[in-house]
Amino acid sequence: MSVRHTTGVTGRDRRAETLPAPAGLPDAGQLGRRPRTAVVGGGIAGLTAATGLAERGVEVTLFEREAHLGGRVGGWADRLTDGTPVTMSRGFHAFFRQYYNLRALLARTDPGLERLTPVPDYPLIDPHGRTDTFAGLPRTPPVNALAFALRSPTFRTRDLLRLDGRRALPLATVSVPRVYHQLDHLDAASFLAAINFPAAARHLAFEVFSRSFFADPGELSAAELATMFHLYFLGSAEGLLFDVPAEPFPQALWDPLAGHLADRRADLRCGTEVASIERDGDGFRIGEERFDAVVLACDVPGLRRIVAASPGLGTPSWRAAVEDLRTAPPFVVRRLWLDRPVDAGRPAFLGTGGLPPLDNISVLDRYEGEARRWARRTGGSVVELHAYASDRDDVSRALDERLHRLYPETAAARVLGEITLVRQDCPLFPVGGFARRPPVRTPEPGLVLAGDAIRVDLPVALMERAATTGWAAANELLGGWGLAGHPLRTVPNRGRLPGLGRLAARPVSAGTPGSGR
Repeated sequence: MSVRHTTGVTGRDRRAETLPAPAGLPDAGQLGRRPRTAVVGGGIAGLTAATGLAERGVEVTLFEREAHLGGRVGGWADRLTDGTPVTMSRGFHAFFRQYYNLRALLARTDPGLERLTPVPDYPLIDPHGRTDTFAGLPRTPPVNALAFALRSPTFRTRDLLRLDGRRALPLATVSVPRVYHQLDHLDAASFLAAINFPAAARHLAFEVFSRSFFADPGELSAAELATMFHLYFLGSAEGLLFDVPAEPFPQALWDPLAGHLADRRADLRCGTEVASIERDGDGFRIGEERFDAVVLACDVPGLRRIVAASPGLGTPSWRAAVEDLRTAPPFVVRRLWLDRPVDAGRPAFLGTGGLPPLDNISVLDRYEGEARRWARRTGGSVVELHAYASDRDDVSRALDERLHRLYPETAAARVLGEITLVRQDCPLFPVGGFARRPPVRTPEPGLVLAGDAIRVDLPVALMERAATTGWAAANELLGGWGLAGHPLRTVPNRGRLPGLGRLAARPVSAGTPGSGR
């Protein structure tokens, strides 16, 4: 697969929206004294905030609990049983072309995004073998959705006629935060049933999206699902294809960014956990060090733990909002090094619906350099299996069985190496949770939050929400010091059919599917 990138940082959607950078001084050196800021968390949100601050001359110290950067998109050195060194990670991540703010971060060290490589398609398959694909679709909404439905084997013309148009309107008229007022009281599964979305297509077109949040559709806010569908499909003309790093995450993304930050005198402290934060006059104290400001860019368990151990921070209602954050069910990543290749006709990425516990299969040697080199040297292949919202004891065996059924040539393969990870630290976006979700700005002057669990009233999700809140957190602090901020860019924060907005203004009830009420 070619490493040549096909689209730039700003994308191709002429209707994408830009929030201009807040005005101010270009460098903190003009203030007389450079502010000193602690960034707690070295994932996407923390690295983005650190970059935004360091580029304006702020003194940045970044604390990361793990020995590596990147957070849930990080990677680390491991070894197979034969001693072969490999880079392990928490699994496949899709870098969509509408991830403008994340791509702006990556462009700091890779202006042409040459370290990303396009995935030509990602088919979605259901239990009956019916397959939907996204290759070759027009990019412009709503023509893209219509074309997808008309060519889909699981979405028939009669299904379009059975849709409850009024209840489905929020999907075509998404605006944040309005869509949360309309749909946050419903779970995604109930909403899909209420609009008569066909069950077969539901597995492919929607549950695949909802489970990207590592949650069952019955536990996920329908508003979060609608926002995600708007970001990827009905609100964006970037298309539904994506890019992936051409090498493991550290080599392709975070090692170069660490160098970028070090060049700006940022102090990166991996393997250093922050237990608590104390207020110290108009600043903060972490251990024996004093800082003018703090960015908490932790995962949900880390954020809750630090706030609980820092009783002097914030107001009771804010602390309760942080404590109220929850994590999604566990997810499993299983990576196999096999002694023979996967059939050449297999896609690099296959999504599944209705085939629990399997949610997707990745053939790493199709796009990642380290895996490709191993496969060429051994004649084998590297395959990765994901199970979201899964807590089965026999999950590894069940995943392997699904792999062998979908890719029969792997059944006879000998496993030369295997690594299985189980994690539970991704945020859950439950029904009714949006109003309680803490935003970037906190009631504590000089303290801001960032991360994919943090509220920002823009149509973003997952890695893009992490990057967006990171830039927003940096801008919040920079503005307080009179320093220039950084622009934000998003897909349009409105549906492509604005005339329908007034019709969709009321909250949607679950009601009785097909009742039209």
